[in-house]
Amino acid sequence: MARDLAAVVGPDGWTSWESLTTHVDRKTVARWVASGRLQRLQPGVYAVPAVVQAWRTRIEAAAHATGGVISHRSALALWDLAPPGGPVHLTVEHTRSGRGTQGVVLHRSRHLEDTVRRIDGVPVSCVERAVVDAWGAPAGLSRADVRAAAISGVRRRLCLPRQLRAEVDRRPCLRGRGELLRLTALLADGCQSELEIWGCLHLLRGPGMPPFTLQRPVEVAGQRFVLDAACDEVQLAVEMDGAAWHGSREQREKDIHRDALLATIGWQTLRFGYWRATSAADACRRDIRAAYTARRRLMGLDGVR
Repeated sequence: MARDLAAVVGPDGWTSWESLTTHVDRKTVARWVASGRLQRLQPGVYAVPAVVQAWRTRIEAAAHATGGVISHRSALALWDLAPPGGPVHLTVEHTRSGRGTQGVVLHRSRHLEDTVRRIDGVPVSCVERAVVDAWGAPAGLSRADVRAAAISGVRRRLCLPRQLRAEVDRRPCLRGRGELLRLTALLADGCQSELEIWGCLHLLRGPGMPPFTLQRPVEVAGQRFVLDAACDEVQLAVEMDGAAWHGSREQREKDIHRDALLATIGWQTLRFGYWRATSAADACRRDIRAAYTARRRLMGLDGVR
């Protein structure tokens, strides 16, 4: 039988008791543990010291030991929607015991099977379920962190707003449910960032504001662009420029090129930076209404609504 620890454990640095004892006898395992060359991560799961503290190792070991599904904050981290940290969260069927082990929090739930996905073989909650789970039990994340995860998940097409809404509908007693429903509705309208949500709520909506469509695709000169908000009636586009993304010289030049191309097919673009949009919303709305009125007059639409 093999006696080399690295060969027995394998390239991931961790293995199960069953796998260990198919290669070496129990006394050898006990000797490795006693000497510190092997450590017990979870019941029936062992790892070499070099990987014991690795977050991914703890995730995989916990899933193997419990037979559960990575969920809540841990699932968001596995989807790269939140930073890893804290204990590993897993969900098991409601008929199972909810008692976890050191470093592991177990949640019991119904409706589990249809929400399970896999990332590199590890069972994990789908994004919409992970968002809703973390919304109710953030486990060290702030509400802003979970909002960001929801927005990023939809923007990256890891889930759809309607899927997020369906998961919320399963939770009539979810804490902060109303706020999450409002966020889901804004995502369904096409908002893809907190700045666009701010713009939608504080700039584009309200008395006297023209109707806008969010995330409006436009093709010009063989290129396809997506407008943050568009009023097709007068071909007026409104762009929300985040400080981080649109602050670079390269991005500004791309924006100028894009706006010039759109102008060749009749579109006027208004751009609002983060600081102006959030600190002078009234002035921004006046600019939008003025541009809308001027374009209606230019296009001979006055008196036609």
